Amino acid sequence: GQSPAFKKPPALLRLKRRRPGRRTDPATAAAEAPVAPSPRGPSAAARRRNPFSSLDNAPQRAAAASQLPAASPASWDPSAAPFWQFLEPACEEKPPRRAEPDERSDNLTLSQDLHSPLAVPKAPSSPREEFPADWSIKTRVLFMSSQPFTWAEHLKAQEEAQGFAQHCRAVETTLPRSVQEPRLCTELRCAFQQSLVYWLHPSLPWLPLFPRLGADRRMAGKACPWAQDEALQQVLMSDWSVSFTSLYNLLRARLCPYFYVCATQFSVLFRAAGLAGSAVPSAAIAPTTRGLREAMRSEGIEFSLPLLEESRTRKQKNSEESLETETTDGLGGGSRVEDAGEPAHSDDDDDGSFSWLEEMGVQDKVKKPDTISIQLRKEKHEVQVDHRPESLVLVRGSSNTFTLLNFLISCRSLVAVAGPQAGLPPTLLSPVAFRGGTMQTLKARTVSGRARVPGGFEDVFSLEVLGPVLPHALHALTMVLAPAQRGAFRALLSAHEPSAAFNTCPAPPQEGEHQELPACGLHPKTLEQLSQCPTLGKSSLRLLEMKDYTYTWKA
Repeated sequence: GQSPAFKKPPALLRLKRRRPGRRTDPATAAAEAPVAPSPRGPSAAARRRNPFSSLDNAPQRAAAASQLPAASPASWDPSAAPFWQFLEPACEEKPPRRAEPDERSDNLTLSQDLHSPLAVPKAPSSPREEFPADWSIKTRVLFMSSQPFTWAEHLKAQEEAQGFAQHCRAVETTLPRSVQEPRLCTELRCAFQQSLVYWLHPSLPWLPLFPRLGADRRMAGKACPWAQDEALQQVLMSDWSVSFTSLYNLLRARLCPYFYVCATQFSVLFRAAGLAGSAVPSAAIAPTTRGLREAMRSEGIEFSLPLLEESRTRKQKNSEESLETETTDGLGGGSRVEDAGEPAHSDDDDDGSFSWLEEMGVQDKVKKPDTISIQLRKEKHEVQVDHRPESLVLVRGSSNTFTLLNFLISCRSLVAVAGPQAGLPPTLLSPVAFRGGTMQTLKARTVSGRARVPGGFEDVFSLEVLGPVLPHALHALTMVLAPAQRGAFRALLSAHEPSAAFNTCPAPPQEGEHQELPACGLHPKTLEQLSQCPTLGKSSLRLLEMKDYTYTWKA
């Protein structure tokens, strides 16, 4: 056995650390801190954290905490508490990026969410029976309620198995409007397990396969035996192509409502006919680059840039209105009209003709721009949207989506050739089973705490769901939580930002044909929600609140 003196080494180290600290002058230490040499090289920030640093930093942390005012929405650090990151107006346009938290940091973050004041801004929407469909993929959803979530804890083996069976058989679970004893309701617990299931390919448990955009740092240092083995890469890609084709065939047969293809540089959302207000199959790609769009054009794929076209139409309409206003001001306004039309005219006339140089006799003294530069100048507005939400590409129709399928299978930029993700095929995410797919479940856990409210504190219970929360899963979870929490809960949603552009409506306004998807594996109410034309544009839901069985939300 071990000696009793070494059972708790941190306590022993704490005593040794305190002795030199007593002889240190705080004022001298504070004066010397700004002139301390900074770490040399970029690798210093990535060094392993000292596990005993919290011991010698304890007095400073306590002193700093004593100087801070009471927690409030205005003074709360959004980077430390995601709760206020969602709700502060200052963080709406560009939320700070956070590294993927580990289990220990998740516990700290969740406890901060619970102990934060519950002052929630008013949602701009009016109360409705249903919230709009959100086609972005959520990485984290935090449900909060005054009613406990103990019914979602420690599912029995039979309840878990029943939930999996209900998912595979597409069983429609009908729950009452309100459940008096949620913990004793087996149907409720089985429906909760059913709502957490999704399908994934490839399945590599030691690698985080979502998100793939910007995931090199999280994948660094992981075992990747295929990185230097071309034969293994070909086997993985061949297996992936079979799964991808299987998903597309299910979608064309209306047996799969939608699925995602998550690559290292872009993501693709395939939707069956009848979803998102479209009468034909559609595919959305975001973000894209000029090179990818040119490659698609060369393959004969017809597509549109709806967000870019909408922006151009809006600017053109505004300019026409401003010109009409100026023409009413007299002759001076007419000269301004001519000046305003000159840039567009000069852009259209940049066709590479330089006959005017020969007329001046300086054709040999002036360096002429090459054809590529002229073309880039013409397409500067399209190039400027690369890697942005406005670069969303929309492909419509069975023939175009099938051509896109073959294009993606043979696309070289689909798989990284260097870095931690080299040779790894894209991630396939689907709500239904497909060939080569692996059943996965979202991670769910419950935490209880006390939150500050005007006049004191109150008990707050939370349910955190981690993982790629697909659109159907979000709606299924709300249908389970409504009767369990007696029609009152709040949800804070963290979206994968590049996928927010998928909320652009894929169908023209005049398209009114409706397609039925009876056997696609989704609940009828979920299917009805996803069939509506998206209304969120290039944004996503950030706050969803149910009160008296009606929804309000904020995007």
